[in-house]
Amino acid sequence: MGFSLSINTNPLVNRFAEPEDVIAVLTDEIGIGHIQLVHEFINPSWAASTVKRLTDRMAKACAEKKARITSIMTGPYGRLNHFTHPDKDVRDYYVQWFKGMADIAADLGAPAIGTQFGIFTYRDYDDPKRRAALMEIALACWRDVGEHAHKRGLTWMFWEPMSVGRELGHTLKDTQNLQDWINAAELPIPLKPMVDIDHGDVSSPDPADVNPFQWASRFATQSPIIHIKQSTMNKGGHWPFTAQYNENGRITPDNLLSAVRSGGGVDNELCLELAFREREPTDRNVVSALRESVAYWAPYADTGLG
Repeated sequence: MGFSLSINTNPLVNRFAEPEDVIAVLTDEIGIGHIQLVHEFINPSWAASTVKRLTDRMAKACAEKKARITSIMTGPYGRLNHFTHPDKDVRDYYVQWFKGMADIAADLGAPAIGTQFGIFTYRDYDDPKRRAALMEIALACWRDVGEHAHKRGLTWMFWEPMSVGRELGHTLKDTQNLQDWINAAELPIPLKPMVDIDHGDVSSPDPADVNPFQWASRFATQSPIIHIKQSTMNKGGHWPFTAQYNENGRITPDNLLSAVRSGGGVDNELCLELAFREREPTDRNVVSALRESVAYWAPYADTGLG
């Protein structure tokens, strides 16, 4: 089947809102048909009638443009404690919220949803007993969401390894240990890692923990989706694959795909997860930068458009 290329819609949040506009700019202007949708475009907490109306419009727009929502995840305004929040009522709210996300995904034909496994407060992370108890609670929350997602026809879920300990998966070892623990739990549908080549703890004594090629290689067979962006030694941002950033960037299609293949990957979804500041001229160059990034990768991975 080969590698595929997709775009996470983080950069489009607030810049576009109408489902038809979102899909049209992706397919017609940026040149991509595989889409990782973020929740800001259809938020599970909105009124049910609003969610249904916008989901129907999104599904129709995808059908007309022959685009596909490959997954749904939390977006830039959803990086929250969720299942490791210290308050039970808040956790219960988010269990229902993610069940709503699973419903939206099912109605859009997407097989997977995801977010961080859980984000800890300083207090809860620094207290081993509180941390261990909340880890078990978070796993139970994922199980609850997974049962509902399975009933709606989803086939897997994902969690994103991050870059600091309290957000979990900040090193290669911690990511693997957490994934082994998740696997042993045998959830209703698999919960898999979705690694990001530019994540990792910069304070780690092991240089591999901030090596994008190590992340790509070591989790090639476990991470169906891999978040990609241009990476520099200082890990300064979610840079696009434009001439400006490629000049000093470490990532090329050849060297990244070589790393994925060396780890056994053959059909991963390479998802462009980029970010752009709300400053001019950057703000008005988002679409052109995304278009250039897709064109840079298009010879190496299926974009989903003819």
